[in-house]
Amino acid sequence: MSLSRRQVVVAGAGVPLGAAVSGTAHGAPRRRTLWIAGDSTAAQKYADAAPETGWGTALPFLLRRRLAVANHAVNGRSSKSFADEGRLDAILAGIRPGDLLLVQFAHNDEKTGDPSRYTEPWTTYRQYLRRYLDGARARGARPVLATPVERRRFDADGRAVPSHGEYPAAMRALARQERVALLDVQALSLALWQELGPEATRTYFNWTDTEQDNTHFSPTGAIAVARLVARELLRTRVLAPHDVRRLDQEIPPSWITWPEAAA
Repeated sequence: MSLSRRQVVVAGAGVPLGAAVSGTAHGAPRRRTLWIAGDSTAAQKYADAAPETGWGTALPFLLRRRLAVANHAVNGRSSKSFADEGRLDAILAGIRPGDLLLVQFAHNDEKTGDPSRYTEPWTTYRQYLRRYLDGARARGARPVLATPVERRRFDADGRAVPSHGEYPAAMRALARQERVALLDVQALSLALWQELGPEATRTYFNWTDTEQDNTHFSPTGAIAVARLVARELLRTRVLAPHDVRRLDQEIPPSWITWPEAAA
């Protein structure tokens, strides 16, 4: 099938996807690639969506250049629709032994009124996630699960409120059962929003003169969430200290760019 023009971005690599995963000349070690399967919270955004920013766009600033990022996350997809549209197959066609597949879904799995996207947390959600795990493992790559980043939601007393129901718990249980590394981005982002509070978190989300978006991020928010992801990759020993950088350094939001979408 024909995938959308926004299906694939190799963020920070500056080379076509095929070059990012191929071997190098003269027997030099091939760059490993971290592939991202996910939704709009991680996806590359384009000029028509600025300043909205996915955390996957900011992640390369926190990784060494020896580790390329292939960001396949796409707006509006669930674990089900991403796979059903052939997007998982596109990743598995390029993934190589030693690569990583980072999987973050739930925002759109929660759409109970849309059968093309909805999954039930303890049954179909886990069944679809297993397809990502099995596909990566079959190709010698390492799958990594990431619980969904939290929305900006506070109660009347200013407490950050979780919004993903049973999906994070279902993913945590699957990670234990399958012995897969888990990045608990949901718990960490909820704690971060609580620390920042209702007012300060506005600058982390896509709040503009025309939007009050409590799901998607500003450059500042995308960088903060990418930092949570990178630290979790290090904590879980998916990555080694020499694979990461700038974990405790400021990353200017001006580093984020929004390319024009391809025709």
